[in-house]
Amino acid sequence: MTTNEEKKRQPIGVFDSGVGGISVLRELIRVMPNENYIYLGDSKHAPYGTKPLETVRELTFENARLLLAQGAKGLVVACNTATSAAVRLMRSTYPQLPIVGIEPALKPAALQKEHPRVLVMATPMTVQQEKFRQLMARYEEKAEIYPLPCPGLMEFVEAGDLESEKLHDFLLELLGPYLDKKLDSVVLGCTHYPFARKMIQNIVGDTVTIFDGGAGTAREMRRRIAVADLLNPSEEHGWVKFENSVATEEELALCRRLLEWEI
Repeated sequence: MTTNEEKKRQPIGVFDSGVGGISVLRELIRVMPNENYIYLGDSKHAPYGTKPLETVRELTFENARLLLAQGAKGLVVACNTATSAAVRLMRSTYPQLPIVGIEPALKPAALQKEHPRVLVMATPMTVQQEKFRQLMARYEEKAEIYPLPCPGLMEFVEAGDLESEKLHDFLLELLGPYLDKKLDSVVLGCTHYPFARKMIQNIVGDTVTIFDGGAGTAREMRRRIAVADLLNPSEEHGWVKFENSVATEEELALCRRLLEWEI
């Protein structure tokens, strides 16, 4: 039987529909550099954001089971779509397990100034989910909120295409209709999107503030791990293990590249 001291040294499991959740993994490492991590990307089934709700739930629970089988002491659902579709069910299924999801960072964007104009970039499923509609309703009197489904954007990141002219043209077409709305902020509502942050910033301009939820998710996971008395006591830097349902060396090399990518 695993003792609590042994359990503290077990890894935190992090999963996403592909490689986008590595943007959250980076924040987790910043907040808890001494923890160990297993990152599981399900690139075989990406994108989740255009799939039916039940399919996303099935895939999310399968990812959770794979990580728990490797001794994960907590789970980070580093995917906005999977969080919307399944995180409540996961918490009721595993009530003793620290589980943290991610949602669009609409709160800080909506409260940054008096009635700001906020564009929320997200997957089609995230925009359609009741969880997102409730989040929007909470702040719609404080801000002008424009939800923007972005089918196709995460595929650029999955392909490792972060700087091409093709990506620039895609983003320009997507964001073009909003450039005359005098936006105050853009919320990146998918964990893949921070890897396109520089290009998005170039298109919307330097006066627009960009928000994403990775840092808040990392801080919340640390809080939950601490409450469960599972913080790793080691003072050394922890390790990171990458796994992907597309188990090629090219895919794993992309994971390592994104972990080091300058966002």
